[in-house]
Amino acid sequence: MLGQLFIWSPWIVYGLSVVLLLVAAHIGLFIGRSWSQRNPSDRSPDLLTLEGAVLGLLGLMIGFTLAMAMTLHDQRQNSLLLEANAIGTTTLRADVLPEPYASDVKTLLHDYVGLRLEVARAPLTAVALKQAVRRSNAMQFQIWHYAVAAAAAEPNSIPVGLFMRSVNEMIDLQEVRLAAGRKHVPDVVFVMLYTVAAIAVGFSGYVSGLSGNKRRVPITIIAVLIAGVIGVIGDFDRSSAGFITVGQHALQSLQDSMYR
Repeated sequence: MLGQLFIWSPWIVYGLSVVLLLVAAHIGLFIGRSWSQRNPSDRSPDLLTLEGAVLGLLGLMIGFTLAMAMTLHDQRQNSLLLEANAIGTTTLRADVLPEPYASDVKTLLHDYVGLRLEVARAPLTAVALKQAVRRSNAMQFQIWHYAVAAAAAEPNSIPVGLFMRSVNEMIDLQEVRLAAGRKHVPDVVFVMLYTVAAIAVGFSGYVSGLSGNKRRVPITIIAVLIAGVIGVIGDFDRSSAGFITVGQHALQSLQDSMYR
């Protein structure tokens, strides 16, 4: 899938994008010069208008894709904050559990936060992610088991009931966060973005070659800038790699507070 490109180093993706657009620009420039040499009297003024329209379409496509990627990035960030708050609330309510449940649950919650940070800090393969989720689910089962045992020991306890509600919310929010992490800009959108970008840059080169101008530097600058913008969009679309990542400050602060 095209979206898998953005698992690589952002510099590799940026370099490939620059090469693609430069090739498109120089192909357009070559075709334009060849046509100009064969038909020296053909200088259609409508081409500049068409060039502007194609570049405008590219701008629209870039804006649409960037907005989509930023929205998905915000969803991942918000889901992490909600999960951190739910774990924090569960940790506070664990204090009301009778011993030894309280101590055991708080130890499990500390390990659980460490596991969630481990998953978030480094991009994992599908197999590694599945194993991490399996470990996370096992910890959740243990915490829920302690909650059930505490409820059985104090069946009429309101604080224990609130603790069970927090555990349930914490479990649900893991799935919300995983679902947010799996959401990405569809591959077809990136295909369209690269296609429109290549056509727009190529057409600019064609118009330049047709007019007889040797505008290699401006076309190169345009290609580099467009590749940079596409690279930024790809960076927003990933969650744990690249220059723009989902900050783990909420979980890190929660883990630090558990040591006190």
